[in-house]
Amino acid sequence: MTAVEIAGFGGPEVLRAVPRPLPVPAAGEVLIRVAAAGMNRGDLLQRQGLYPPPPGASDLPGLEASGVVAALGPGVEGVALGDRVAALLAGGGYAEFCAAPAAQCLPVPDGFDLTTAAALPEALCTVWTNLAERGRLRGGESVLIHGGASGIGSVAIQAARLLGAARVFATAGAPDKLRLCAELGADRAIDHRAEDFVGIVLNATCGRGVDVILDMVGGDYLERNIAALAVEGRLVHISFLAGSRICAELRPVMTKRLTITGSTLRGRDPADKAAIVAGVRETLWPAVADGRLRAVVEHGFALEDAADAHRFMHEGRHRGKILLRTRFGRDLSR
Repeated sequence: MTAVEIAGFGGPEVLRAVPRPLPVPAAGEVLIRVAAAGMNRGDLLQRQGLYPPPPGASDLPGLEASGVVAALGPGVEGVALGDRVAALLAGGGYAEFCAAPAAQCLPVPDGFDLTTAAALPEALCTVWTNLAERGRLRGGESVLIHGGASGIGSVAIQAARLLGAARVFATAGAPDKLRLCAELGADRAIDHRAEDFVGIVLNATCGRGVDVILDMVGGDYLERNIAALAVEGRLVHISFLAGSRICAELRPVMTKRLTITGSTLRGRDPADKAAIVAGVRETLWPAVADGRLRAVVEHGFALEDAADAHRFMHEGRHRGKILLRTRFGRDLSR
């Protein structure tokens, strides 16, 4: 098979398309003929040597993929040869075939584009575990989602509505991205380059603040997030694009009884991941099947052009997910 490996840590040019043997699915795993892999910022960090794969995982980047089940490992249940699936991976998605735990596979609904499905597993699992589990978002509450036009943010806006949020705020940094946030269900899309999200949120909530904030920025957003939270509010970190070393005034955490939390997904125990995927399948995946939750995909690259795709993601002009399509996936789209 053709796979894209990291020849040495550095810029996008270190990504190389090379021949590799097909993976052999272990017990409880399936072999997937990949149609597309979803790109994530974790892939960029791995390429730079900042996000190594967990022990036992493939050295290839790629945290999610979609395709057709081509082989079964010992003891697999609930998945059959020929099934169309989208899978959460610990690595290995940048290839024409990948191995995935059967418990981390989601069935791609009939009529849903198989390549587009690659945009969903990582985002849905991240949103579910951080908004629903760690953020404890409940019906009638309000939420602020930073990076609302990103792959995760675009899913989070829709998921917040499905989870019963009464008001959804989202930040973005360009007119087309702000429009996308509104189209996806944000009551107020906030231009973080020209507007103060704290003032807007407090004014819109009559000074109360929001119940949950999903943050991928970090840095100086910490104090501003704290100010925008309501009493008993929850701040959930999923990334730190502006830095993770922060000096901040934390007294309001005590006076407002706030919770500051966060999580990563890739290194979690397989049993944890299986439970997360099960939660997604039960609560959010039906909305994918009936069209209430959609994947935002505006840009796709051939798998062999992964370096160009990484450069494009660095520029930050994309909305939603960027996909890497294999020859199999490109043939399906014709």
